[in-house]
Amino acid sequence: MVRGLYTAYTGMINQQARLDVVSNNLANATTAGFKKEGSTSQSFDSVLAIKIRDGSEGYVDRSIGPMNLGVKIGETYTDFSQGSFKSTGATYDVAISNKGFFAISYTNRAGEEQTMYTRDGSFTLNKDGCLVTKDGDFVLGQGGPIMIPTNTASVAIDELGQIWADNVYVDKLSLVDFEDYNYLEKYGENLYIAVDGAQMKDATDATVSQGYLEMSNVNVVSEMVEMINISRAYESNQKLITSIDETLGKAVTIGQVK
Repeated sequence: MVRGLYTAYTGMINQQARLDVVSNNLANATTAGFKKEGSTSQSFDSVLAIKIRDGSEGYVDRSIGPMNLGVKIGETYTDFSQGSFKSTGATYDVAISNKGFFAISYTNRAGEEQTMYTRDGSFTLNKDGCLVTKDGDFVLGQGGPIMIPTNTASVAIDELGQIWADNVYVDKLSLVDFEDYNYLEKYGENLYIAVDGAQMKDATDATVSQGYLEMSNVNVVSEMVEMINISRAYESNQKLITSIDETLGKAVTIGQVK
């Protein structure tokens, strides 16, 4: 009975973790460049149950067999499949087709700079003519932060990421890719950090579309269905705990000495 309580409890904890992931996906359903997350569940390692000091066995410990104690939270993973494109018509909005990331020079609150990567191409120009993200971080080109003359009448960005200001070549967006996305760690809504072991490579298959943004790859309907399934599984574990608790209560009542 007590093991049943514990098993149901682990089930509730696991469903809560799944709900957190789904809720975060839904919260970012309209975030440009966001990649949805998923979670896995694992079974606790089986333990060996042993019958100890039982008179029917001659007071010799005897193995009963394996016993499992429920479910535990597995890993959280990111689905890097491409999202749909949204036409904005904005000069500095760009989207990547196929695999690849924009390189960003990110500055934290301590003033430390670090290169991060994103699929969110909602860029703009700051007052100095630097191409920046919506948070003000520099977008990197082949030689560092991209500078565009402030008196430029027209800016064109071709499929290779080359930037032309009034038909004069300025720079090229730094497009990079990685051998294994498991070495990318999510930072915030849509930034990624390359951790130790990450192998960078050129995004040879990537093409850039000016005037478009890649939207989140979250399917709202699918996530809502998943949320309903999680809610039902959570309620099932709740009912199991209630049922076992009532049974234990009756057992205590029957066992009381009048």
